[in-house]
Amino acid sequence: MNSRAYFYLCITALFWGANSVAGKLAVGHVSPLTLTTLRWLVALSIVLIFMLPQVKRDWPMIRRHWLQLLLYGAFGFTAFNALLYTALGYTSAINAVIEQAGIPMLIFVFNFVLFRIQASLAQVLGFTVTLVGVLVTAAHGEFSALAELEFNFGDALMLCACIVYAAYTVSLRWKPDMHWQSFIAAPVLGALLSAIPLFLWEVSRGDAIFPDTTGWAVVLYAGIFPSLLSQVLYVRGVEMIGANRAGLFINAIPVFGTILSVVLIGETMHMFHVIALLLVLGGIAIAEWGRPKERKT
Repeated sequence: MNSRAYFYLCITALFWGANSVAGKLAVGHVSPLTLTTLRWLVALSIVLIFMLPQVKRDWPMIRRHWLQLLLYGAFGFTAFNALLYTALGYTSAINAVIEQAGIPMLIFVFNFVLFRIQASLAQVLGFTVTLVGVLVTAAHGEFSALAELEFNFGDALMLCACIVYAAYTVSLRWKPDMHWQSFIAAPVLGALLSAIPLFLWEVSRGDAIFPDTTGWAVVLYAGIFPSLLSQVLYVRGVEMIGANRAGLFINAIPVFGTILSVVLIGETMHMFHVIALLLVLGGIAIAEWGRPKERKT
């Protein structure tokens, strides 16, 4: 069972890592907010085809928690991806995927500030090392840029996206107890509804780029794989080995994303990317090694 769960979760991280590369490939072929909207339109179409019977069975619970579920979609799905795709118009896909590794550190901070969830000294050290790795990437290896507050605009957007997704993840502690299909379906609708005003704003500014062939390929990939299949595989992995262990696989995103950025779109691997990646993964390893032992009940 464990090996099957590891496979599911690795595929999930692969799809999410490739999402940043797809967003980079979309530049010039489909505009960020158009991509975000069409992505969720594709995902919702698949939901209606394959998940509608389960949604009907859970409709009373969905109706009872409709606002919460729509907000999950608006923030966790639309806001994060709109920021991600916009950021990729200004920064590299390698930067974006490495910066996403800061999400676990932000989750730790939010949990401590809001719920006073304690961590071991090794976890604090590990998350600190991870943060340094993220800052190295955002500063392009030049810490003087941090002192002068001269960040790349895309890196700043990416850090905002990480904050949004970390807050969304922490809020899942209040998730309604329902079938995974219904839980995915309702936020997908919320994601589409919240994306439409952003799309109309982009059109009104004259910035909308409707997809060409390459753009449609990116839309279909984003709508099928990171939007739906990754969610399904992740939920299944959590069911098999538990949330704490499954959540660690989010840290494989920068590894897959960096490799795919070099292989698929020919981005250059600089030394500061390597240093940042080692810091991020090393910090995660330290935090996992020194995590508090779970008490047996």
